[in-house]
Amino acid sequence: MSAREPQEMAEAAVKTGTKKVDRGWDRVLLSSFLAGAYIAFGGLVAVTTSSGLDPATWGTLPTLVTGAAFTLGLVLVLIAGSDLATGNMMLVPLSAMRGKVDMSGVARNLLLVLLGNLLGAVFVAYFLAVQTGVIGPSDADPGTTAALTHERLAFIALDKSSEHTAWQTFLRGVGCNWLVCLAVWMSFAATSVSGKILAIFFPIMAFVAMGFDHVVANMFFLPAAIFAGVPDITWGDVGLNWLLAGAGNLVGAVIFVATSYWYLFLKDQPEDVSATDD
Repeated sequence: MSAREPQEMAEAAVKTGTKKVDRGWDRVLLSSFLAGAYIAFGGLVAVTTSSGLDPATWGTLPTLVTGAAFTLGLVLVLIAGSDLATGNMMLVPLSAMRGKVDMSGVARNLLLVLLGNLLGAVFVAYFLAVQTGVIGPSDADPGTTAALTHERLAFIALDKSSEHTAWQTFLRGVGCNWLVCLAVWMSFAATSVSGKILAIFFPIMAFVAMGFDHVVANMFFLPAAIFAGVPDITWGDVGLNWLLAGAGNLVGAVIFVATSYWYLFLKDQPEDVSATDD
């Protein structure tokens, strides 16, 4: 049995979403910069650990390794504490449905968090992924670690930027954030760090392994590919992917998680003032 029942989880989620809005812009921006960097760290370790696993030999194993490694990002976000746009897309609208914040507060929070996430992800992509040489240049010697990480990043970025229709990218965004927000939601069931990590691991591993699109993760993968000299990716491609994936992420969060659990556990229910977000 979990430490909290679903009704208690819902109240804790509302309280957390309300707190995220009731802060100054400077704290929100710093918190979201950190979250963007944390997701980028997850993306970077996912690239490095899965590079060199040739699909011709290993089949779909590289996607499983990528997904397992990427979970580091959301673990850092939720355990260390920071603001991730995809999680806020569920928590803050849920608080609005409960009457705790207004729609202007929702819009302001999400836009500011997206900006901070972008700054954090691009910072890691440029300075800690490419400038450090962890992701090698396009002219790296074949067979070296630098070449392998470049090839793996190129494969991921090209797949996201040019291999799918607009409709497919949008739907991949929906599926992604349905699972991400379920990870955030289930983390409220646990009050221990180990319990939260376990709740986070499987949904995050699953969305990455299935190739779904997370707008903040793509704020790392796609700019990093451009900085590393991966050909055939333009900033226009990047912007379009962010727009489509972000829209899908919003639908996945608001419709399939926030609205569903508001209706199941909060609609017409008295407020539980004892609920905490610990």
